[in-house]
Amino acid sequence: MTKLILILVAEIFLLTAIASAGDDFARTMNKNLIDLPKHETLTHLRLYWHDSIGGQNPSTVRIQQPVSNSSLFGSISMMDDALTTDVMKNSTVVGQAQGIYAGAAQGEISLLMVMNFAFKTGKYNGSTITILGRNAVMEKAREMPVVGGSGMFRFARGYVEARTKFVDIKSGVAIVEYNCYVLHY
Repeated sequence: MTKLILILVAEIFLLTAIASAGDDFARTMNKNLIDLPKHETLTHLRLYWHDSIGGQNPSTVRIQQPVSNSSLFGSISMMDDALTTDVMKNSTVVGQAQGIYAGAAQGEISLLMVMNFAFKTGKYNGSTITILGRNAVMEKAREMPVVGGSGMFRFARGYVEARTKFVDIKSGVAIVEYNCYVLHY
């Protein structure tokens, strides 16, 4: 009987050790240990996204053609678009929109946007916000979530509202106003 109890106790210790061994990768932390400010900040950024798929120096290249000629469904494009402070291309460049957009709908023009707004000047130099969402480009205003960020935008969350300001299908140029509402520490 004593032998059976010792075996059971040993098995319980062994199972406890095995179960707790897998938990080493995650732990609850006190926010004060990573030096976060006490309060979150809401920042509004108004930026102009300049996309060009044609000409001598395109800012976007298609890396996957659509599955048919009648829609954008299945197409994938990689972008490195200028972000400026005004609608004019020669206005101040504050960063780049870098990422991918893909034709994600069969019955309409709707894109899956996966991009970072990487800031290159001023207060936010070196910081990013990450946007991931649906962009139904024919709608007047489109909302997409801000799902994260880096630098000044650590722990970022919020949304962007996109409004097309200019499109020239023949030259492949589009300018979109992005109003970004970002909560961050």
